[in-house]
Amino acid sequence: MEEKLNLTSEWDKVFPQSDKVNHRKVTFHNRYGITLAADLYEPKGLSGKLPAIAVSGPFGAIKEQSSGLYAQAMAERGFLTIAFDPSYTGESGGQPRYVASPDINTEDFMAAVDFLSVQENVDPERIGIIGICGWGGMALNAAALDTRIKATVASTMYDMTRVNAKGYFDSEDSEEARYEKKKALCEQRIRDYKDDSYALGGGVVDPLPEDAPFFVKDYYDYYKTERGYHPRSLNSNGGWNVTGCESFLNMPILKYSDEIRSAVLLVHGEKAHSCYFSKDAFAKLTGDNKELMIIPGAVHTDLYDRMDIIPFDKITEFFDSYLA
Repeated sequence: MEEKLNLTSEWDKVFPQSDKVNHRKVTFHNRYGITLAADLYEPKGLSGKLPAIAVSGPFGAIKEQSSGLYAQAMAERGFLTIAFDPSYTGESGGQPRYVASPDINTEDFMAAVDFLSVQENVDPERIGIIGICGWGGMALNAAALDTRIKATVASTMYDMTRVNAKGYFDSEDSEEARYEKKKALCEQRIRDYKDDSYALGGGVVDPLPEDAPFFVKDYYDYYKTERGYHPRSLNSNGGWNVTGCESFLNMPILKYSDEIRSAVLLVHGEKAHSCYFSKDAFAKLTGDNKELMIIPGAVHTDLYDRMDIIPFDKITEFFDSYLA
């Protein structure tokens, strides 16, 4: 039985509503019993069985932000789409709040495919997914597991398991560094248990330190300004349950990415701090239906919402080719 969610009825996205698509709220459940909230975008004037795309990300963001913009833009191009809030996040269910899990969040994508597969106006043989930033890695993990997914786009992909296990740019890639990190997390668990609470970590640093690295400034400029702020976004207001991120240390989500048989398009900004994720992931992919697209001059968050930079024509061409 699905959990009853409190869904916002008014349009509260950070992007304008399109007059080319129909929009409505929907819910579906994953196999952990968590009910997920989603926005469904349906192209006007089209009938019959449509190709469909599920979208989520970035990590800490909600469907009213980047994923919704992608979903609406792809619906304008003829696809039935959903942008969903991952488990424990936004308007989706799950307790405690603000938990991330490589297993559950991969399942979220697969549950979205379950939902799309049974819609009367969706062709279940033509389903793709889009993962943005941290959810780009989850999307590839889902594609390595779910044979129903025919095409995957990972936009400005970020491998959360690699960063947790090895640090930024693999700067903490040692057994000793991982031990100290695990030790700190376990000590935090004891404090949390005594306090009957869950410590939050991550999110966007505020105030911004003067010596902050460029990528930290990039995130800050996006989530702390009108461009990317939303009151339900964790990146705008706080962080994740620290203990919820422990499993990212020893569950590399791209371990079986070389077994992905369906089509994959990796899109990344040339100046994005995380560009090495997409390049390394692409090097591991096999088959002639895989492609890496580097956007000249683009930084990480440019691919969140910059309509003049996100290569929607290329993404549409990609899905048209493999969801035909």
